[in-house]
Amino acid sequence: MNFFKKAPTVKEQQRQNDRELRKAGRELDRDKAALEREEKKLEMEIKKMASQGNNEGCKILAKQLVQLRKQKTRIYAANSKISSVQMSNKAMGANIAIAGAMGTTAKTMGNMNKVMNPHQIAKDMDAFKQANAKLDMTDEMISDTLDDIMDESGDEEETEGIVNKVLDEIGIEISGKMAHAPSVAGNRLGESTTTADKDIMAQLAKLKS
Repeated sequence: MNFFKKAPTVKEQQRQNDRELRKAGRELDRDKAALEREEKKLEMEIKKMASQGNNEGCKILAKQLVQLRKQKTRIYAANSKISSVQMSNKAMGANIAIAGAMGTTAKTMGNMNKVMNPHQIAKDMDAFKQANAKLDMTDEMISDTLDDIMDESGDEEETEGIVNKVLDEIGIEISGKMAHAPSVAGNRLGESTTTADKDIMAQLAKLKS
């Protein structure tokens, strides 16, 4: 006995069982085929003796034929039993695989629960919600304060000067010309009668393009 031999796993044992069952089934099939050949021989011998009027010989061979057919019936029953055991063995293998998968899944979920502490996650999410709400309130307060400061300064002349400077930078002269600028629709300009209006129209068309 080899005490250092590694014990087979359940799956390996299941495969070994399946191989042995298939081998036993093949051996029974060979025995059944041999009995069938013997059965045909006995039938022929019985017919021969019957034609010769040998009643005693027919009776002896008939008893042998009965025993042989009983043996065939036993082989059929054994084959059915082997097939049943094979199905049970395969079902056991499938159940073992399912159990292994469930065990792996349970272990994985356990590891996830260790890493992802639900109580800590809930606590962190609550802290995030509070911090986010506080940030929104702070941002809103800062925005309102800035708006109030801008409204209080209310220097309309300074604002107009900035607008005029921007318009000058992009090439629009508004010194009295914007009031008479024709309307622009799509890429078509209205008719104009003065050179100043035409200049304004051209500048507006560039802005629209």
